[in-house]
Amino acid sequence: MNRKTLVLPAVIGLLVPVLAACGGTDSGSDNGDAIVVGTTDAFTASKDAPAPLDPAFAYDVGTWNILRQTVQTLMIQPRGEGEPVPEAAESCGFTDSGNERYACTLRKDLKFASGDPVTASDVKYSIDRARALKADSGVFALLSTIDTVETQGDNEVIFHLKTADATFPFKLSTPVAGIVDPDIYAKNKLRDGFELDGSGPYTLKAEVDDDKLVSAVFTKNPNYQGSLKVNNDKVELRNFKDADEMGSALDKGDIDLMTRTMSPEQIQKLSADSDDKVDLVDMSGLEIRYLAFNTNAPTVKSKAVRQAMAQVIDRGELVSKVYGSQAEPLYSLVPASITGHSNSFFNKYGDPDVDKAKSMMERAGVTTPVKLTLHYTTDHYGSATEKEFELLKKQLNDSGLFEVDIKGTPWATFRPAEQKGAYDVYGMGWFPDFPDADNYLAPFLDKDNFLGSPYANSAIRSDLIPESRRVADRLSASGSLTEMQDIVANDVPVLPLWQGKQFVAANDAVTGTAYVLNSSSTLQLWELGRGVSG
Repeated sequence: MNRKTLVLPAVIGLLVPVLAACGGTDSGSDNGDAIVVGTTDAFTASKDAPAPLDPAFAYDVGTWNILRQTVQTLMIQPRGEGEPVPEAAESCGFTDSGNERYACTLRKDLKFASGDPVTASDVKYSIDRARALKADSGVFALLSTIDTVETQGDNEVIFHLKTADATFPFKLSTPVAGIVDPDIYAKNKLRDGFELDGSGPYTLKAEVDDDKLVSAVFTKNPNYQGSLKVNNDKVELRNFKDADEMGSALDKGDIDLMTRTMSPEQIQKLSADSDDKVDLVDMSGLEIRYLAFNTNAPTVKSKAVRQAMAQVIDRGELVSKVYGSQAEPLYSLVPASITGHSNSFFNKYGDPDVDKAKSMMERAGVTTPVKLTLHYTTDHYGSATEKEFELLKKQLNDSGLFEVDIKGTPWATFRPAEQKGAYDVYGMGWFPDFPDADNYLAPFLDKDNFLGSPYANSAIRSDLIPESRRVADRLSASGSLTEMQDIVANDVPVLPLWQGKQFVAANDAVTGTAYVLNSSSTLQLWELGRGVSG
């Protein structure tokens, strides 16, 4: 086993410019065979979610990782982190001192994979479409600061914002801002199924069985014009039911690389393995896990119940017994490596203390034990999730203050049920849309939030979120960001648990593995190639 640790520059907000790799579609691989990448992400088209790959609907790390290979955005997060750089655009920037007018000029000769030209009107159409459709995934909220989109000629797009938003360049790098062809994507309807067209580095051919995507073959797009250097001709993303099946495929040589989601036991075994034919690459990650609450539900409507859970749960034990060195306790929605992070939950609750939790509930007149069901998804965040929730159940029940049961549900059923408010308490993960503290706060706390949560705090929505977005220097926004985190720790509409690392295991003949995932868990298949491992 060759173990490699990738150390990337610290994420310090919007002020760190990093140049993207230049180039078009030059391939670094002479091998025509597809590089095969394994994943346990499940992709299902269902009655509740018939259009999983429409940029106006998709809003999870798995579907976004398919979209990022095929649908181009004006901006893109660079290879080494930092400020977004132009992708479909030749240049972009704020044109006023108040960060309320943002203009982009498109690259010359930009084309869809079909060969049709990409124009400014296509960009406007795509973004206006996502905003108007308001898909129930909540992804349109990323574009909520846009007032109007204007075009000037075929190559210039101007965004007029409702309020200052220093994070807007990041939002233009997310798939909801992806450019689609108006001749293919209807204005008033999502595109059902697994067909996908764009102007990104690859085209997609999907293999579907029983409304499930089992394989996605990405072939280099000869018409691609952008900032990325594509180091291969073809990559196949192949789905597996669990990490063990995926690991067996790597052992047998059926796949070249495996990524999401490897089990803690698997990573531990690979770390100790002396086999020098497989490289294990570990890198920093910004994934978080948390419990979310339907704050209108009778069982958890009392803030004291939610606070007591925050006081009882032992994050240190949870991490050490389930995830080991692959995660660390988290005491805020904002990870420790992000500018603006504050340990608000630890500052308020300190170490786990059953007596303090009991006093909270007694003062609020809450009758104990409180009966709860903790819901989790069985197939979206990895095989360790069940063990995690078993331990959460034990911690809460051992306090004597709760009578907890747990229930696991496949993601295709879990997510729609959660959005409809069917669960009082449920476990979720978050992979950031972009590496900024705003993206760990606004998606959970703003209007039209990702969770569909009934929780609303007027100070956060009316004052603190807009205030933080006005500041281009993200360190200077720490005051507003900290205040939001302190409010969350007091009201507990969500309860952060841990943040994790990310890992890739690959045949040592595959190159580019150090950059195949960025800190936001964005899959960058164009980085992969075949050659001699360094």
